[in-house]
Amino acid sequence: MKSAVIVFPGSNCERDIAVALEQVSGHKTFHAWHRDTDLPEVDVIAVPGGFSYGDYLRCGAMAANSPVMRVVKERAAKGVKVIGVCNGFQILTEAGLLPGALIRNQSLKYICKTVDLKVENTDSAFTRHYTPGQHIGIPVGHGEGNYVADEETLKRLEGEGRVAFRYTDAAGVVNAAGNPNGATNNIAGIFNETRTVLGMMPHPERAFDPQHGNTDGRALFTSLLESLS
Repeated sequence: MKSAVIVFPGSNCERDIAVALEQVSGHKTFHAWHRDTDLPEVDVIAVPGGFSYGDYLRCGAMAANSPVMRVVKERAAKGVKVIGVCNGFQILTEAGLLPGALIRNQSLKYICKTVDLKVENTDSAFTRHYTPGQHIGIPVGHGEGNYVADEETLKRLEGEGRVAFRYTDAAGVVNAAGNPNGATNNIAGIFNETRTVLGMMPHPERAFDPQHGNTDGRALFTSLLESLS
């Protein structure tokens, strides 16, 4: 499994996700700069968290128009797996690779903690090593993680099984008490139509190694490896 991580001015999680990809695959991850106009042949492209372009205009809006994102769109159209985490999720929505938008947290405060999630769909290259309905804990760190979309888009996402992860309370129940940012329908992550693009606010790379105190995110990376082997 060969991978690339896109780096923008203000990215700060590119090394974290690269380490996770490298440890499961055994291959060095290629780091692409935002001005690059080409990428090597890879199986997975990761758009990492951080504060691309200082979150000016809207989070991810400027990064979505970087030269390298045109290449990411082209590769995604060919079926290359793309994962966007936190700011990467915001970038994927701004680039049109995923529907909806991420807006300010309902509390208007930055949130940094481990949240409870329900795995909603395991029929994807990203989630096949989880079990349907599995209750996991993954860290978040964001100020704009409130997922919103119009009613028709939400109906499609729910009806087509394109919600990947949903926020829950500590008992695994999907409710307002377990929703850290006000996201519509407690949505924490979604797929594109073919489930080859995943965007999620929680950081699986921060729950990868036993030294993190939690390895619930590791299955996402092993899922990718197995699906591409």
